[in-house]
Amino acid sequence: MLLDLSGKKILVTGIANNRSIAWGIAQQLKAAGAELGITYLPDEKGRFEAKVKELTSPLNPSLFLPLNVQNSSQIEEVFETIKNQWGQLDGLVHCLAFAGKEELVGNYSATTSEGFSRALEISAYSLAPLCKYAKPLFSKGAGVVTLTYLGAERAIPNYNVMGVAKAALEASVRYLSEELGPENQVRVNAISAGPIRTLASSAIGGILDMIHNVEEKAPLRRTVTQIEVGNTAAFLLSDLSSGISGQTVYVDAGYCINGM
Repeated sequence: MLLDLSGKKILVTGIANNRSIAWGIAQQLKAAGAELGITYLPDEKGRFEAKVKELTSPLNPSLFLPLNVQNSSQIEEVFETIKNQWGQLDGLVHCLAFAGKEELVGNYSATTSEGFSRALEISAYSLAPLCKYAKPLFSKGAGVVTLTYLGAERAIPNYNVMGVAKAALEASVRYLSEELGPENQVRVNAISAGPIRTLASSAIGGILDMIHNVEEKAPLRRTVTQIEVGNTAAFLLSDLSSGISGQTVYVDAGYCINGM
């Protein structure tokens, strides 16, 4: 059986530019035949909308929607549009994370209450309401994929509050897997990607050191690409992974196996 997403309707969140991991995922989903819906973060001047629309136009998405996960009514509107225009949802890709730059350097104990709440709300909690509104629309065997990182289980310099957020996200994957699985065989999984230079990762103090460390120590002696993460996401959203749920799949050139 070859990987085939033909006829599947998949919503992809979190594309910011052509270096986004979400962009790599969207490209591979389209290559496998999926029909895409794309969301963008709305801003007052419409800069993100224009940038993401231009970038994703070659993928010919049938839905292009504003989504700020801190706005509950906007979440509802996204899934109401999916209900009206698609009728069902075969896949949901959650690539949403944010922490203030000041929270991603220095000591974790310096994290502010506001910074902690914001990071956890956007990076971890947001998966829950997306799944809540998607739940009645999910087709049998639908899939949910989110992005995590090794900092969820090991202390990574400067990753700080984002590591805590990713740990909460991985726990959410397990609870949502248990919730969504029984009725319609909906599967929820996370991809733990190696460090990649993206707009989001550029805020992390020492990100280049993290990447060079992977290149020196990973079994494959390199870091990974957005396309490689996209390939794994396509697999997890396809029927080929029908027996996999509640898991964290590592796409990091093997770095996570190292003891030193």
